[in-house]
Amino acid sequence: MFTPSTEPIAGSVAISALVALIPLLTFFVMLAVVKVKAHYAGLSSLLVAIIVAIFGWQMPVGLAINSGVMGVVFGAFPIVWIVVMAIWLYQVTVVSGRFEDLRRVFDVIGGGDVRIQTVLIAFCFGGLLEALAGFGAPVAITATMLLALGLSPLRAASAVLIANTAPVAFGAVAIPITTAGALTGIPAAEIGATVGHQSPVLALFVPTVLVLVIAGWRSMRQTLPVTLVIGISFAIAQWLCATYFSYELTDIVASLVGLGVAVLFLQVWKPKGADEARERILTPEALAKPVDANRNLRPGATWMALFPYVLVILIFGVAKLWRLGVDIPAALAATDVKFGWPGLHGNIVDGNGEAVSSTIYNFNWLSTPGTLLLITGLIVAIVYSKFDDGGKYPIAVGNAIAEIGRTVYNMRFAALTILSVLGLAYVMNLSGQTITIGTWMAGAGGAFAFLSPILGWIGTAVTGSDTSANALFAKLQQTAGVNAGIDPTLLVAANTSGGVVGKLISPQNLAIAATAVKMEGQESVILKKVAGWSVGMLLVLCVLVYLQSTPVLSWMLPH
Repeated sequence: MFTPSTEPIAGSVAISALVALIPLLTFFVMLAVVKVKAHYAGLSSLLVAIIVAIFGWQMPVGLAINSGVMGVVFGAFPIVWIVVMAIWLYQVTVVSGRFEDLRRVFDVIGGGDVRIQTVLIAFCFGGLLEALAGFGAPVAITATMLLALGLSPLRAASAVLIANTAPVAFGAVAIPITTAGALTGIPAAEIGATVGHQSPVLALFVPTVLVLVIAGWRSMRQTLPVTLVIGISFAIAQWLCATYFSYELTDIVASLVGLGVAVLFLQVWKPKGADEARERILTPEALAKPVDANRNLRPGATWMALFPYVLVILIFGVAKLWRLGVDIPAALAATDVKFGWPGLHGNIVDGNGEAVSSTIYNFNWLSTPGTLLLITGLIVAIVYSKFDDGGKYPIAVGNAIAEIGRTVYNMRFAALTILSVLGLAYVMNLSGQTITIGTWMAGAGGAFAFLSPILGWIGTAVTGSDTSANALFAKLQQTAGVNAGIDPTLLVAANTSGGVVGKLISPQNLAIAATAVKMEGQESVILKKVAGWSVGMLLVLCVLVYLQSTPVLSWMLPH
């Protein structure tokens, strides 16, 4: 039996927390200072976490190693499975030749302005993918789309990582919020409504920041009207949907509203400097391609280009939300295979001697977004093979399936990074290192409202998942709120909102973005490009949450 402690070293939470930070610091130092490849940094940090667990927290050697094994398995399934399937779905569209038509669809909507196209793809379309799949799928798909558009690999990776912030709290049909509600007993709808009064503040400015990052200040000023319109419409839709309609559907509604408003606004206003920006932003290879002055698309080609993503919406919508007659979500969940992890479950217990729930593994082989993406891809491959437009779009179902193997091979190093980071997270969580860090930070009392988003930021930065960050810290946030006299719902929501800005520096997301744009081994370059934005948005959230805990902005919260 092993019971995690929050003060195993010198009987001090503070000293213990500083020691617990060593594995995290190891990863970021190895990545940003030593500049090793991400999978080496992940494996090194995992080893350090195991050593700290054994010698600092007195965790039995077998339990420490087995904790890492469980994390690695969880990283493989469902995380890597989801990412592989997301990239494979994109590859099916590429092999079939349909992806070029999809690129032209966004070209038509964006009026040929690469700056607007980037916002529509990375923010609006990426937000829709985050709402339906999450877990790295939007980064993987939109990064490859921007690369095909002609952006340089670094610009494309930076854009999609920054865009994948505001929608994350409601990602995968708001699983982070549902998880927080299940762990704390606070109604998930209340948490979702509160998050809906925080994350829209970021959404207001993300489209504008995207243009600034890829094209500079001049382009930002030239496109400011449309980027603000997109950001404001997305934010208002998030606010209203999370508060009054359905927190699960928040990102779906917000993404579609943002895209629809952009289409309407661009009918009456066009930004200046599109040609100059194209010359400056796109790669020489992209500039060498002739510009198609006639951007009209045949309806059939347009429909086939959009078909995979319409099908994604349909399949995920049915799988996550259909409850008329037959409760599809419940039926899919019933196929999940849950079991206590051998050697861990029952051997790691809490202070009351009860087995911790995090040692239960859920093999959700059918309900996972990865399998739903597989089903989507197979249907797309069959449809594309039957409607090849006279051989213009040749693809055989067998060739499409063979792409799965090629996708796995191409992302092998990124997968190793993901596996090692999830192993690190499980060791830190089950040994007590993570909760020690959280307990130490919670000792700030009333000022904890300012620090609260930082916990979510740390949790998501390490695990790559806002859901995991809530699993780690939601209960702690609730307890700290009760003890400090701060609204617990506000702090649990702050953990979720803080996590969204930790997403863009998460090693998992960095590895996914690097793989998608063919920058494997250069995660540190991407990290330097986006780290400042992550910290800046985190500070905005810290100030916002603190003011929401006081009479200054308490009126912003749902009542």
